[in-house]
Amino acid sequence: MKKYYVNKKAQSNGDHEVHDEYCSYLPNFENRKYLGLFSSCKEAVKEAKKDYSQSNGCRYCSPDCHTK
Repeated sequence: MKKYYVNKKAQSNGDHEVHDEYCSYLPNFENRKYLGLFSSCKEAVKEAKKDYSQSNGCRYCSPDCHTK
C-alpha cells in the first residue's frame, strides 16, 4: 500500500495528476491533497475524482492510470 496525493493545481489540459508518495514529481505540500492509502493507482484516481472530476495518474509514478 502506498500513500497517494492529488495535485490541487490543474495541468494546462485541466487534469489534476495523482502521485504516489515516492514520486519525484510530487507537488509541494501546499499544492497537494492527501487521498489515502491504496494498493493501486486506480483506486487513488477514483478517490481523486470525487473532488476533481478530471483526474489522471502521473505518467512517471502511476503509468497504469495515465491517459494521454
